[in-house]
Amino acid sequence: MAKPIYDEDLKKAVEVMRQGGIILYPTDTIWGIGCDAANSQAVRRIFELKRRSDSKSMLSLLDSDAKLGYYVPDIPDVAYDLMDMSEKPVTIIYDNVRHLAPELVAQDGSAGIRITRESFSRDLCARLGGAVVSTSANISGEPSPQCFAEVSKQILEGVDYVVAYRQDDNSKASASSIVKLGSGGLVKVIRE
Repeated sequence: MAKPIYDEDLKKAVEVMRQGGIILYPTDTIWGIGCDAANSQAVRRIFELKRRSDSKSMLSLLDSDAKLGYYVPDIPDVAYDLMDMSEKPVTIIYDNVRHLAPELVAQDGSAGIRITRESFSRDLCARLGGAVVSTSANISGEPSPQCFAEVSKQILEGVDYVVAYRQDDNSKASASSIVKLGSGGLVKVIRE
């Protein structure tokens, strides 16, 4: 895809999120539904679109581990090791997360955050200037789409903007690993 189209996609997606909208976009794993992770109203719209219980949390993406400290006051050293050593994308559930919409934070104060290395989702977070929600682009209970062609009509019609970049990429993607880091050095693998 030509660079001007890529840039236009980024510009439009960020504009929609800044206005409280939700988008469908490619990530470092599967296609995701996203919004500004600090916007409670937009987060609730995603829960409604997915028909998902609000007790099931959604993760957020960041473009750089340098921005992680804004959301996680005490980052365990092992988090950096996990990010550096993991061969596939890894979502880390951190304790005492702040500056995210309350709907993204579990009752125990934890939330999942992943540093994305995929170009579009990384640039999206950078241009927004903060975390972007990333949840699989499916109705809760249905299979997660492994490529854009598998995204349901219901999801396509339920978002405010559909990113054009990578729509023609039919390679099969998979979800990230999920690891929970707790106090006292606790490391618990939730999904490999």
